[in-house]
Amino acid sequence: MKYTILALFSLMLPWFANAGECPALLNHQFSTLQGGKLDLCQYRDNTILVVNTASKCGFTPQFDKLEKLYSQYKEKGLLIVGFPSNDFRQEYASNKEIGSFCKLTYGVKFPMVESSSVVGKNANPFYKQLKSATGQEPLWNFHKFLITEHGTKVQSFPTPTEPDDPEIMNQLIPTLK
Repeated sequence: MKYTILALFSLMLPWFANAGECPALLNHQFSTLQGGKLDLCQYRDNTILVVNTASKCGFTPQFDKLEKLYSQYKEKGLLIVGFPSNDFRQEYASNKEIGSFCKLTYGVKFPMVESSSVVGKNANPFYKQLKSATGQEPLWNFHKFLITEHGTKVQSFPTPTEPDDPEIMNQLIPTLK
């Protein structure tokens, strides 16, 4: 019995050792438009949907579906994070304007981080890693990245793919708690 317990413990030791480690992809901290801090490492056990956003884009109504998904599944482990960007010249100039627009127009409660670049050589480090993981970067606003399996699996979905599209939902739902 003693040896069985020791054997089981030795098999579980690597799991315990890795349980506290942050995957490289999620080792990022951001200031949010809501006035807080977002440490992606804290969400390594969650499913994360990352979206680059713009307030003055034809795809901006996707905020409605993103907020509905967040409201419906946040208690089951879904984190949605908005990354406002003016890379495609359709975002307000200040973080305050972006935050007000998102809250007042769409009732956004999911974390929105401060505006940054998401494409090219000026892309923020997180988006550079997303591009490296998928081979794709946003070609327009509202490109989506779905991060699962403790930050080890990343899938890319183009702008026209709605947040609640079966293509996304079929990958997202099985990962929830």
